[in-house]
Amino acid sequence: MSLMLSFIGINYGDIADNLPPPASTARLLKSTTIGKVRLYRTDPAVVAAFAGTSISLLLGAANADIPSFASSPSAAAAWVAAHLPSSSSPAVNGISVGNEVLYSGDAALISQLVPALQNIYDALPANSGIKVSTVNAMDVLASSDPPSSGAFKPELSAALDPLLAFLSKTGSPFLVNPYPYFAYQDDPRPDTLAFCLFQPNAGRPDAGSGLTYTSMFDAQVDAVRAALDAKGYKDVEVVVAETGWPHSGGADEAGASVENARAFVSNLVSHLRSMVGTPRMPGKSVDTYLFAVYDEDLKPGKASEKSFGLFQTTLTETYPTGLMRNGTAGLAPAPAPTVRPASPPPAIPQVTPVQPQPSAASAATAPPRHVRSAAELPRTISALHVSACFLFMSLLV
Repeated sequence: MSLMLSFIGINYGDIADNLPPPASTARLLKSTTIGKVRLYRTDPAVVAAFAGTSISLLLGAANADIPSFASSPSAAAAWVAAHLPSSSSPAVNGISVGNEVLYSGDAALISQLVPALQNIYDALPANSGIKVSTVNAMDVLASSDPPSSGAFKPELSAALDPLLAFLSKTGSPFLVNPYPYFAYQDDPRPDTLAFCLFQPNAGRPDAGSGLTYTSMFDAQVDAVRAALDAKGYKDVEVVVAETGWPHSGGADEAGASVENARAFVSNLVSHLRSMVGTPRMPGKSVDTYLFAVYDEDLKPGKASEKSFGLFQTTLTETYPTGLMRNGTAGLAPAPAPTVRPASPPPAIPQVTPVQPQPSAASAATAPPRHVRSAAELPRTISALHVSACFLFMSLLV
């Protein structure tokens, strides 16, 4: 397929010292079917690089910006004026203010979130169509097992209720970060791996809805949908702000391999292209931003944190993703503003995914979480806070 897919996006992180110039990255992504790019920091040079590509942008404002946005409409207006393109290209589909703020535990910051969103929204040009939201961790859910029981944590109501009211009033989406990889980390068994990688499996029934799930991704998304419905916000769309699978990791990181990353990403892309939707939301693919364009070699944390890149800095695929136009594998090498040479791409992956056996240690530890720089914290993501790859597996017996 060579058409650009408006419902498939990608995250463009930059915690690295070896990345190609933004213009080369824009040219690379133009050669794919990816229709959207999410930026964590809205660098005007990066925004300008996407002019003329037909790729729309989800701009990002940091948690540190929230207090000034909340207290000063003029500060919010100044940010919009400085970061929104002056022309219609590139198109901007949304602005994400803050990242996982409700999960931060910072009561002052949480209380400032909706006022900040409102002031950014009010600063936008009339009839711009730009959505304003904030990215949430799966940890905002108190229940997700089974998906039909999805519910938000009651203790978040004071902050969450005004947020949902704002999203509903402005027609903006609920942005969330579901990662089947982290769910698999908590339950590293072969049958769980198949469920997380969209591979053939027996399916897991949800007695509450009568629906059957064959993938962790659908189950996570539908748990969020159920939580929004339970709050009375059926009109608020769910958008996946991040999801991905690392192609390498440490010895204690079950399933972090090229084989599994290829299986997850390529099968997710096929699933989204099919337009089958999820069991609770059939017939329409949820807008999904894959994580990420490149590996980020300066990120702290476990080895897998540096290894989510779908592309090498040589502008070729890390593994086949099904995203390239006309079956190509990438572009010619980019100009090299690199501090050090880029690593060669991994070997072409095998078809059969790695299926590590669980150990007492891996079963006992909590799912690892993304670790971000100060500009992006707290980008911590739990598996499905509660499902640990679906405790409702017991329904199968």
